[in-house]
Order: sequence, then structure tokens, then C-alpha cells
Amino acid sequence: MSTTKMVSLAVNGGIGFGAKLTPKQLVALGTYLDEDTEIELTTFQQLIIQVAEENVETAKKALEAVGFSVYKVGPYVKSLRTCNFCQGADEEGMPVAIELNKRIAGQEVPFTLRPAYTGCPNACGEPLINDIGVIKRNDHYELYVGGQAKGEDARAGVLLKDQLEPEELYRLVDAVLEVYRNNGRKREKLAKFIHRYGFENLKKAVSV
Repeated sequence: MSTTKMVSLAVNGGIGFGAKLTPKQLVALGTYLDEDTEIELTTFQQLIIQVAEENVETAKKALEAVGFSVYKVGPYVKSLRTCNFCQGADEEGMPVAIELNKRIAGQEVPFTLRPAYTGCPNACGEPLINDIGVIKRNDHYELYVGGQAKGEDARAGVLLKDQLEPEELYRLVDAVLEVYRNNGRKREKLAKFIHRYGFENLKKAVSV
């Protein structure tokens, strides 16, 4: 008796004004799920669904066609958690958030990595308690690393560099991920990696 292999996919409505979905998206989502299938809603603005392996590529195309972003589940960089851009797309840097997400989401890393972005110092996107956090301050960006929200060793991220232009931000995030990917141990969270590797060593490795 053969059993259907199921594959986990993480989907969300993309980066925009708040975590919102449309009826069209919900209908498309239901097309690939049995009526009794449970859907996990994560704190990272993602829905985790199970899709039959033979339907994965078809499902991805259909979901992306209605505006969903679809990501792998496992030891990858998660999609960027964002604030609600309550002061406007340009003022709070939505184009930069979209570009950053496009560059890093889905990259393979030693352990699931959660990046977060917020468009002003209010930090509604909780960047300081996630692995990588970005805060837009006036016309520049601050990059924090090593935040951790849970556990006895919960901690705020440490400022790696401020006064960043967008291209500098992208380069620096890529560099951090590369150092982590090449030197991190399997299932070692970024915060623990930085503690072991050394924050000053990380700064030198990424040329800060």
C-alpha cells in the first residue's frame, strides 16, 4: 500500500501594509488542501501547509499567481518579518524591505534564521529579538544581529553597524549569512554562533 509523501511549504501574503490575505488567496490555498487539513499560523506571518510531493511545483505556481510568496521549511532563512508600514511605503522603506527579503529568504543556513525589519525606531517588527534585525532611522539603516526571543538565554540583538545605505545593508547581511553558513555548526542558532565565534571576529570577517 503506497502512501503519499507530503511536503511542508511556508506561505505568506508578501511584504506590504500589515499581514493581510485576500479571499482569492484563501480560495487558491484551499485548492491544494483537504477540508480537514490543519494549517499552522506562525508568529512570523507565515502559514505552514502540507502539499502532496507531486503537486508541489503546481501549487507553488498557483499560489504565487495570486500574490502569495512560497518558501521552504527547515534550516533556511525565513521570509522577512516586517512592521505595518503605518507611515507609508517610501517613508518607512518598503522597497528596501522587499529587496532584502528577495535576496535572503530561502538561503540555506545551519539553523532556521529569522530576520525582521521595521521602518522606524518604534521597532514594531521586533527586529531586536530576532536573529537579524533592521531598523530604518531617518534615511539610513541599522543592522542588529544575534537577537533571541525565547529561552533562558533570551537577549537583544547587538548593533553591527548603523548609518547604512541600502546597498551597504544588503552587502553586510549577505556577508553575515556567509560567515554563519561557513562556520556555524549544524542546528546552532545565530545567537549561539556569535557567542562562540566572537562578535569582534564577526565584525572583522564582514569588514566592519
